[in-house]
Amino acid sequence: MADKETAKRSRRSSGAITLRDVAKLAGVAPITASRALNTPDQVSEVVLKKVKEAVERTGYVPNRLAGGLASARSRLIAAIVPSTVISVFNETIEALNGTLFDAGYQLMLGQSGYSPARAEMLLEAVIGRRPDGIFITGILPPGKARTRLLASGIPVVETWDLTPTPIDMLVGFSHSQIGHDVAQFFSKKGCRHLAIVRAEDERADRRTRAFIEAAATYGLGGVHVENVGALRTLRSGRQALANVLAAKPQVDAVFCSSDLLAMGVLTEARVRHISVPEQLSVMGFGDVPFVADMVPALSTVRINGAQIGQIAARNLMDRAEGRGVAQPMVDVGFSIIERDSTAQGKP
Repeated sequence: MADKETAKRSRRSSGAITLRDVAKLAGVAPITASRALNTPDQVSEVVLKKVKEAVERTGYVPNRLAGGLASARSRLIAAIVPSTVISVFNETIEALNGTLFDAGYQLMLGQSGYSPARAEMLLEAVIGRRPDGIFITGILPPGKARTRLLASGIPVVETWDLTPTPIDMLVGFSHSQIGHDVAQFFSKKGCRHLAIVRAEDERADRRTRAFIEAAATYGLGGVHVENVGALRTLRSGRQALANVLAAKPQVDAVFCSSDLLAMGVLTEARVRHISVPEQLSVMGFGDVPFVADMVPALSTVRINGAQIGQIAARNLMDRAEGRGVAQPMVDVGFSIIERDSTAQGKP
């Protein structure tokens, strides 16, 4: 009994403002104050105003973890992305965060650094925190993390890819189709000696395979593949073009797995006095904001990252709040944006 009294006194003397304090100041019951903060549509405008004023006066910050334990809702969405540094994923992250924030949800972000092992570790940690939903960049392969996600019952949306067997929901596009269409684009422009500069990841693998297959279909020469490993920098793009030219001096078109690598290729071409696009056409991937203002402006594959983020956020919230999802699988497609770095047609 003494221990219980001590615990009560300790809680009272901690100095933290509680929901009970807010309710007392607002002149309502604690359960009413809770409803006003968590489900405001269930209380009157008068009550809602009183509780909001009490929150403002006290500086009360809701304990979202405690609220989640009580209601099985955390209002937290977890996202795992490869990178946020000059990243093709930034537009998606911003749209995801903005859509969630406007609806009263918070975004918890983890970066995998393109490492499958690190992504699995992050997922293990995320599942234990029981978010209302999980956003994943890419398709989660079979393994312990996928099995745990399936068993958890947490709504999941996989993005930036397509598969006929998603864990739950999917918003993406076909990387294989991108590889095919870029090779077709170069063929129509009269390019005959192709190369691809790519960083190491599974999605780039599929673009590369499709690019090579399409090049053969259109009667182009063998494609030189330059793999920069985990490096996704301007410097690695420069070195990659140097390696390509050493192996295939006649190359007249290069497809890069990121805009940053394409910037490196353009820089190295300029240093070597190779005219772009007259002698060398260059295509990036991602259409990050500044590439349209480069000289020459970079042709690239455009993904509507904002659309991916918005659809994923809405679907996760619908599932978290017990509503059905009309389209659990969405293909947003892609666009090839032609700018100054690709030839307008060769004889």
